[in-house]
Amino acid sequence: MSRGLQFALLLIVPVLVLSAAVCLRYLEAGQGAAYDYVVQLELPPANRPRDLPAIKGPQDASRPLVVIDPGHGGFDPGAGLGAVKEKAVALQIALALRDKLLAQGGIRVAMTRDDDRFVTLPERPGIARALNADLFVSIHADSADADGAHGASVYVLSERGSTEAATRFAARENRADTINGVSLSDTSDTVGAILLDLSQREAGGGSIAAGELVLRELRGKLPLHYDTVQSAALAVLKAPDIPSILFETGYISNAEDAARLESDEGRRVIVDAAAQAIRVFFARRVGVAP
Repeated sequence: MSRGLQFALLLIVPVLVLSAAVCLRYLEAGQGAAYDYVVQLELPPANRPRDLPAIKGPQDASRPLVVIDPGHGGFDPGAGLGAVKEKAVALQIALALRDKLLAQGGIRVAMTRDDDRFVTLPERPGIARALNADLFVSIHADSADADGAHGASVYVLSERGSTEAATRFAARENRADTINGVSLSDTSDTVGAILLDLSQREAGGGSIAAGELVLRELRGKLPLHYDTVQSAALAVLKAPDIPSILFETGYISNAEDAARLESDEGRRVIVDAAAQAIRVFFARRVGVAP
């Protein structure tokens, strides 16, 4: 080996060893840093059944079951006026209605949510179907830009809204199942049309009957925005074989309605009327005079 080559190796070898050490340390540090950002999520099995809410009331499956659905929840507040939020108002009324029905006895009750959490629109009627419910009641509080809009309303499912306002209302409520404009529903247009048709054929009459009873019990006790049952293509009502209504308890955008919805007395009037309507609905279903 020439002296020149030996001299070159003496210079190159230490440089290579130093470079290798630096690279190894860099790789170790990089791996350690990567571990700091690893997030492991335990995903449930794809075939795991949905966690269903508890059914409260008589331990007798022959007793009628109503599923109460407080609208919105979690990151979706719904309508609002200052500190008054639809998700909170709906939950307060739903919990009070559940307690009223249970205290009176004879009716089983389940809720789609009993705290401040988000439930997708398909899940809500899906819970009612999975529990084989006899009635589905979704509770909301409306909002409107127009001056003077106030009072309670009741909606049932229809492919076409009964009024232009009902169509706009359905579009607004159905947006509750989107995040950044992306729909959370996997239901196709074709399946949706089939569900609508089934709903109208199998449960439409029961839905209208339940809605009319709620309005009957409210007349003279609470202002009504619509004096008759309205229809709209509301995703939350798409339970194909269960009578289903959406109960708009008032307009949060209206100061008088908002005050009523926030007051114990105002909520009591709403709950008493809804509870009585539900009891009469079930009484009629089994042939007992209301």
